[in-house]
Amino acid sequence: MRHPRAFPIPLSPPVPHRRSSRWFRAAGALAVTTVCALAVPAPAGAAAPRTTPAADGATSLPAIPVALAADAPCTAGSGRTAAGATWAQKSLSLPHAWKLSRGEGITVAVVGTGVSDAAPALKDRVETVGQAGEDCVGLGTFTAGLIAAARTEGTAFQGIAPAARVLGIRGTDERGAPSAGLVAAGIRTAVDRGAQVVSVSSALPEGEEELTDAVRHASERDVLVVAPAAPDTEPRSGEAPADAYWPARAPGALSVVGVGADGAVLKSATAARQADLAAPGGAVVGIGPRGKGHFIAAGSSFAAAYAAGAAALVRAYDPDLSAAETAERLTRSGAPTGSAARLDPYAALSMVSAAARPRAEAAGRSEPLRLPVVSTALQDRAMVIAGAMALVVMLVAAAAVVIPRGRARGWRRP
Repeated sequence: MRHPRAFPIPLSPPVPHRRSSRWFRAAGALAVTTVCALAVPAPAGAAAPRTTPAADGATSLPAIPVALAADAPCTAGSGRTAAGATWAQKSLSLPHAWKLSRGEGITVAVVGTGVSDAAPALKDRVETVGQAGEDCVGLGTFTAGLIAAARTEGTAFQGIAPAARVLGIRGTDERGAPSAGLVAAGIRTAVDRGAQVVSVSSALPEGEEELTDAVRHASERDVLVVAPAAPDTEPRSGEAPADAYWPARAPGALSVVGVGADGAVLKSATAARQADLAAPGGAVVGIGPRGKGHFIAAGSSFAAAYAAGAAALVRAYDPDLSAAETAERLTRSGAPTGSAARLDPYAALSMVSAAARPRAEAAGRSEPLRLPVVSTALQDRAMVIAGAMALVVMLVAAAAVVIPRGRARGWRRP
């Protein structure tokens, strides 16, 4: 029978193996952590703690009316506020776009029910024509807020071009009923009053001739007209949608269709025959004509407002672009989704215009391409540190095996 091998009794009390192994495992883990921390180059700035924004509360907000009945009172202020950034703001990546432009120096005309000059988010940046400062319906003020509202206390909501100015012009009667004559006159007035971008809220099945003439008047004076490709309301039961809606179909106008948070075209806009651009249209959050509260709405006119605000960002960032070039910039930079490109303000701002590109000199005189010298000092340093710390890890691991056995043997040879 083979007996187990006897080990000599050490002169000093033995150190428990479990405690030693734990200590060495901890030391090894610390060394590995140190290697990872030193081997990976640190970012330029420390990352801020990630926080989850509050829900925008869109479903609990009152709806802004499209029009009012003859005996209905004017729209009162909302007592509810959307605290967090809305889905539309997030989908448009506005914080990135605002690093390049906020619409400074650009005036966007809103042709609709008027724009209240008492809205806090538009304070000191609204000019109105005639009675347009009294927005009984509230739809025009809501639209203007999507374009240019500034952030107010207690909310993260802002318009797409929060530094732009607004010119409020009536394109409807006092109760919100539009007409081709009023919209055409509103476009002409906006152009004559110096607006660089015109946001039209109406999509009309009639008025082709006068609305086309109004858009031509704007194009000849380098003003971009943005209009919804379809009405905000669905056709009534048994009523066929129109073949075209004006002024969106007029040559020179930028037509926009609304999409929801899931990217699908709004039900009210499915009848749109064509559109140049798609943008957030429902459900979107915006301001009202009175107070600091918010409302909710859905429709392609609000998508057109976002596109008009994006045009203001582009025209402020690149003043040399014409109205037609601005429209092209917005459509070319948009993400391809279906038949219309999806609005992407940051991409539109990031595109280099043809005028800004350096012109090539005569053929044959161009210099060879010289790549910049890239320093590898940081990478070399990281590799040296990683190698040194890897050696430390191996030594610690070896010590974790050798030292307990040596103590158990009394540091004698086997």
